[in-house]
Amino acid sequence: MISTADTANSMQDYDNKMVEAFIDKPEKLAWYKNAFERYSVNGEAKMTWVWSWWAFFGGLFYLLYRKAYMPAIWLLVLFIVASFIPFAGFILWILTGGFAPYFVYKTYLERKAEIESAIQDEPKRIETMRTLGGCNDWAIWLAVALHLFFWVFVFIMFSTMMAVMAQQ
Repeated sequence: MISTADTANSMQDYDNKMVEAFIDKPEKLAWYKNAFERYSVNGEAKMTWVWSWWAFFGGLFYLLYRKAYMPAIWLLVLFIVASFIPFAGFILWILTGGFAPYFVYKTYLERKAEIESAIQDEPKRIETMRTLGGCNDWAIWLAVALHLFFWVFVFIMFSTMMAVMAQQ
């Protein structure tokens, strides 16, 4: 006879394997497990502040890296709107550092529900989570390329402006 403690341990082990497969970075696993535990209140997702420097500095690219595509699109829209409001971009930047990991958690829950509704075999579920979760390394390269492009553009504009001012 299987006890409720064995069932609870089995479910906990399964959940840990699913989170591990989704994160796919052993060095970050403890941080994400802690954050995910804070977001789960009695089995319900609850948005709460969990600070991430990666999310703060990476913003949109953090969400793309973590395969949270819809939140990334919404964040891009918010940043575009915020660019027209004084200090709104800075405030949004801070809010992103505190709340973006929650959207990674929500993405995890969505992927988990999709997988569990389609696949019955536990090892296959975990392998599928590893495929659907994980990271997009291209997001890092995109961030680097766009930042380099921006700074080269600023340098060219500054140099041009200085040359024009020197001629006057």
